[in-house]
Amino acid sequence: MKKMIAGVAAALLAATLALPCGAISAGSAILLDAQTGRVLYERQAERQSLIASTTKIMTALVICEQTNVLDRVRIPKEAVGIEGSSMYLKEGEILTVQDLLYGLMLHSGNDAAVALAIYCGGTVEGFAELMNDKAQRLGMKGSHFVNPNGLDNPEHYSTAKDMAILASYAMENPIFYKTVSTKTVKIGDRYLRNHNKLLWSLEGADGVKTGFTKAAGRILVSSCTRRGRRLICVTMNDRDDWNDHKTLMENGFADFTVRQIVSFGECLGTLPVISGDGNTVELLAMEDFSYALSPEEEPQIILSKPDFVYAPVVQGQSAGYAYVTLEEKTIGKIPLVYGQTIEQQTVKEPSLWERLWKGGRT
Repeated sequence: MKKMIAGVAAALLAATLALPCGAISAGSAILLDAQTGRVLYERQAERQSLIASTTKIMTALVICEQTNVLDRVRIPKEAVGIEGSSMYLKEGEILTVQDLLYGLMLHSGNDAAVALAIYCGGTVEGFAELMNDKAQRLGMKGSHFVNPNGLDNPEHYSTAKDMAILASYAMENPIFYKTVSTKTVKIGDRYLRNHNKLLWSLEGADGVKTGFTKAAGRILVSSCTRRGRRLICVTMNDRDDWNDHKTLMENGFADFTVRQIVSFGECLGTLPVISGDGNTVELLAMEDFSYALSPEEEPQIILSKPDFVYAPVVQGQSAGYAYVTLEEKTIGKIPLVYGQTIEQQTVKEPSLWERLWKGGRT
């Protein structure tokens, strides 16, 4: 996952889906293959924008990583009567962290966001610092958070690309995944239904969050998993987001498949050995490498290695890198090691008789 995030953050290579002109209504959008980190589609993906309640993806992730979801939380007065969408918390009532996560992600409760923020960070401001720290560690360079719920603030923003990075990472957290993939849940006398309509209308949809304010427009971050492959889609300021996500997801699964290009332990080449008891040594890949590719795309493997190596050579010793390229752009870097130990060739010393005989010859 860390390698995938690094790949996305570096924007290795973007592909173009075969979409008709005007098919997508979003002001900015991105479609990401979560397994390989390849961007399959993008439009103004690094443009900063208000993100409304999709902010709660970061809120939930920080809570999942830094608290115990079985902990019981007494609702403080600061979390009651928050503007916007709400699960209508009451001061002094006690709910578990998991209950509040459901209220946060299914019902988009702004009050649940504040309750969780205060419980985890002490204050809303303290929790925002945790959010920004996590964003920095994930490589979300175009994002800044000032609150846990996404209420409009000029200092609170992100990009489609950053939100895709965040969602890809968050969906690997089992508690987060369980929460956002839940369609309905009953908490006491509260019946919560997930606002994400794709859970009912798109095959394989399993997350993640909706968002809307008048200033931000309609924002949607979605996840869809089919046959073990996950795509993440983000649209911002999109009046037709449900249909746009369906279009992007269906095309992403149809137009690209993940192919394994290199296997761990695979011999990718050989290297001449000078002064060794063997003439060549194999160069073995130390990692698997897969990538989302269209049928007509053929990646190339380029070895970064010297022309030869002097013995001795030790099996498992670092031997440089193999670079996987596509359309002259690097999409992967794989460490190599030597496949065998090649000892230095032993030079036999001449015997006394051989030295005398050679010295006596004319």
